[in-house]
Amino acid sequence: MLQNLYVKDLALIEEIDVTFHSGLNILSGETGAGKSIIIGSINLALGGKVPKDIIRKGASYAYIELVFHIENEELRQQLEALDITLEDNQLIIGKKILEGRSISRINGESVPSSKIKEIAGLLLDLHGQHEHQSLLYPTKHLQILDLYGKNQIKEKKKQVNEKYKEYMEIKRELSFYEIDEERQRRELSFLEYEINEIESANIMLGEEERLMEEYRKLFHSKQIYDGLQEASNYITHETYGMYNSINNLLHSIQKIQEFDEQLSKVSEQILDVESIVTDVSREISRQLSMITMDEHQLLEIQERLELLHKLQKKYGDTEEKILLYLEQKKEEYEKLLHFEEKKEALQKKYKQIENELEDCCIQLSIERKEVSKELIAIMKESLIHLNFLDVQLDMEFKQLDQYTSNGFDFVEFVISTNPGEPLQPLSKVASGGELSRIMLAIKTVLADADQIPTLIFDEIDTGISGRTAQLVSEKLSIIGKSRQVICISHLPQIVAMADSHYLISKSVVDSKTKTEIVPLNEEEIINEIARLLGGSEITQNTLASAKEMKEFGNSYKM
Repeated sequence: MLQNLYVKDLALIEEIDVTFHSGLNILSGETGAGKSIIIGSINLALGGKVPKDIIRKGASYAYIELVFHIENEELRQQLEALDITLEDNQLIIGKKILEGRSISRINGESVPSSKIKEIAGLLLDLHGQHEHQSLLYPTKHLQILDLYGKNQIKEKKKQVNEKYKEYMEIKRELSFYEIDEERQRRELSFLEYEINEIESANIMLGEEERLMEEYRKLFHSKQIYDGLQEASNYITHETYGMYNSINNLLHSIQKIQEFDEQLSKVSEQILDVESIVTDVSREISRQLSMITMDEHQLLEIQERLELLHKLQKKYGDTEEKILLYLEQKKEEYEKLLHFEEKKEALQKKYKQIENELEDCCIQLSIERKEVSKELIAIMKESLIHLNFLDVQLDMEFKQLDQYTSNGFDFVEFVISTNPGEPLQPLSKVASGGELSRIMLAIKTVLADADQIPTLIFDEIDTGISGRTAQLVSEKLSIIGKSRQVICISHLPQIVAMADSHYLISKSVVDSKTKTEIVPLNEEEIINEIARLLGGSEITQNTLASAKEMKEFGNSYKM
């Protein structure tokens, strides 16, 4: 569960540090106090898009830290499979937001934002203020179905996805053959020209580098020759050459070494030097003998390099790329040369893959229909508990007129909330409050399927009141018995059910606005419920009603 939230210098928040608990955690406060900023900070830390100007005015950066306590062994194993190591059953996610960039960390180690997003779905499910509106779009319905039945249908989805890739690749290849005979002749002629131009050049790998080295040597052969000749003179010249100097040195030592035996070692070292100089002299002579100043050869190399550079501009900037281009054009040439038979073979293969993809899509659709029956049954039961007394719910399947990587199913929830009315799409019959309750039912079902430890609802109570609000509050309380729920609410019925309650307020200090969050005790909770019941004027009757509601909430959890 989410154990702790720390936020510093984010929007209106100067600094908050709040500890959440198991069960139902309620956040309430005046409109505009910053409730959604607090929930939004959790979303930002888990990889959400960072808005502009989110850093508090006057601060150099914003910082968010989430501390999760992980007890579930299956969840621990899932995290370990993603190379996440827990420390004392804790997972700490931190995000530092600077101008133009952000830095994410898991247990102190920097990680890419994609890594955070990968684990976020394992830790919690966050329902934003307007997410229930997504139920108006059938694409969301298929996503919900697949999330619920992912374990049953994952193999079928994988097969469809792989077969679809094959199908699209062959379809792309077939587009090559959608040309008329005149264009076919032009293409063949042009390909033949390109192939002949490259093949006639007889390109060899590494040729340019070797030719450039030879060209440099030939181009600078006069300077190289003169330099080597000068070096040779320093060794062999009869007046100032090294041989003459070494001989004089050796003669001087030999004249006196009879007086000191140690000087014989010096004589040996001088002879070693002479041997090294001799080796150097031989190498210089060898290099001199190899130098040619052939202007004709220089011209040939220059012309060859110009040809290579011309081909590089047309077909690729290296020998490897030119030769690869050649192979590709040969393949295209072969296709065009045997146009009809290649086209026929590919069409046959295309039809075969299309039939295989069709079968995979049918099997996936069958699996989805089985899963949908289970999903609809559980959702209907959940909706009845949320005051949809005469609800009829189903999921309609239609077949798209094209294949996708996700099959060919078009699915849509259809509902009737009144007796005698036909089933219709949600977009035609569901109000805002009904959509909120339907989404609550969906979130509950998906969370049960995945065993997500924490559910966060940002104003799930939009558009509901009275008896319905009471049933929603009871539903949230029931969910809170098996997992952590964090919920922003403005309804007293829901607030009264809280296991832990936090008040969010906004104040002005030193001409600066800041948002704060504090946990409430029992008496403070009753006062907050009274505020929600009575508005600006709180009477003794309002306080009595608030106390009664809180007592009911406490007794409901027993």
